[in-house]
Amino acid sequence: MALKSGPILLVEDNSDDEELTLRAFRKSNLTNDVVVTRDGVEALDFLFGTGSHAGRDASDTPSLILLDLKLPKLDGLQVLERIRTNEHTRLLPVVILTSSKEQEDLMRGYSLGANSYIRKPVDFNQFIQAIQQLGLYWLVLNEQPPL
Repeated sequence: MALKSGPILLVEDNSDDEELTLRAFRKSNLTNDVVVTRDGVEALDFLFGTGSHAGRDASDTPSLILLDLKLPKLDGLQVLERIRTNEHTRLLPVVILTSSKEQEDLMRGYSLGANSYIRKPVDFNQFIQAIQQLGLYWLVLNEQPPL
């Protein structure tokens, strides 16, 4: 499927959820490269071309960021805040994809500028379906501002 050209940045520390997400993208024929980072610091390093991703061209921005909240080193809400306060990344679409049922996380995610907040379905088939719909919307249908 012809999609927006940038990679998808998946920020996920749970290897099972990572594999389910990657499987759902494959099943949907979403052909964007997927870059996986496993903690908040690594996600920011990837976005800004620092730390473990020093030398990476930070102008090659992701088409979509899927952001878990419960992350080691720096949690997802802190990552989102950094993304939104940086001129280079502030308009990137960020979808919070989390198992958190905390109303405070939902409210804070939106107040920090999340484009969407999706609770990970526990059921495998529902999870696959949610990822497929998410990819279709954000990578095919949605019109993004030029970055």
